[in-house]
Amino acid sequence: MSAIQAARAAAFLRRDLNVEVNLVEGHYGELSVLVDDETVLTAGPLGFLGIVPTRRRIREVVEEKLRATGSPSSADA
Repeated sequence: MSAIQAARAAAFLRRDLNVEVNLVEGHYGELSVLVDDETVLTAGPLGFLGIVPTRRRIREVVEEKLRATGSPSSADA
């Protein structure tokens, strides 16, 4: 995921879910989404081909995790 894509996904989460988001630079093709320090979504091997989850998918997974934990606290993307 490019830095621009990651920034857009983070802004999307901040705006739509009102959660704190931290971006951490990773290796080429890496995308990991963490909620409360737990990985909830990764691009996996397809990330190296530029195939990463959509912002909609990222939002769905983060929302599910926040509902499950009852935590509006934080999300890392």
